[in-house]
Amino acid sequence: MSAPLADRLNQILPRITSEAFLSSEGIGNEIAFYIFDYPAKDELLVRKHVGWMLDRLTTHHAGLRVLYLNMFDIMLEYLKDRGLYDKALEMEASRGAEAVQQALKGPLAADKVVEFISSVYKPSAYDLALVAGIGSVWPCAAGAQPLELPAPRDGQDPFGHVLPRHIQRHDTPLFGQVAVESTRTGTNPYYRAFILIPGDTQS
Repeated sequence: MSAPLADRLNQILPRITSEAFLSSEGIGNEIAFYIFDYPAKDELLVRKHVGWMLDRLTTHHAGLRVLYLNMFDIMLEYLKDRGLYDKALEMEASRGAEAVQQALKGPLAADKVVEFISSVYKPSAYDLALVAGIGSVWPCAAGAQPLELPAPRDGQDPFGHVLPRHIQRHDTPLFGQVAVESTRTGTNPYYRAFILIPGDTQS
C-alpha cells in the first residue's frame, strides 16, 4: 500500500467522527455526501481497513449511530426479496453473465435499490451512513451509475462512499477504465459529492 493511500486511510476515522463532519459544518445547503476514492488495485487493503474501522467505531464510538451498507450484500438481499435471486443463477448457468446483466438492468435501477435501502434500513435513523462494496456489484447494480447508489434523500446526516475510482475530472473513468454516464439527461455523473480525504489517488 502506498504511503499516500495509507495516510488518507488513517485520516478517515478522525474525520467522520468529528463534530464538524457530523454536523455538516462548512458545506452550506449542500447534501452531506462524501466519497473516499482509491485505486482499484488496492481494493483488498481498503476492505481490510474498513473492517478495522467498523470495529473501532463499535468499541470507541458506541454513542454514534452508524449504518454500514455493503452493496454486494444489499444486492443479494434485494434480489431475494424480489424473487429474482434463483432465477438470476439459473439464467447465468444457461445463458451467461451478460444475459443476467441485461435482464437485471431494470430491477437493479438505482432508484429502485435506493428505495429498498430507504424502506429496509432507514438511513435517516442514523448519524452516519457508510457505503462500500460498489466495486463488487459492478456492472450489475445501477448499470454505469454507482455514484447514484445510494444518495441521501431525507436530511443532512452524512453519507460516505468508499469507491474504487480515480477522481480527477467529472468524466474520469470508473476504476480508472470505465467511462461513466448519468442516467439523468443533462446532469453530471459526479453527483455533487465531496472528497472525504483529498490526496493522490493515482498512487
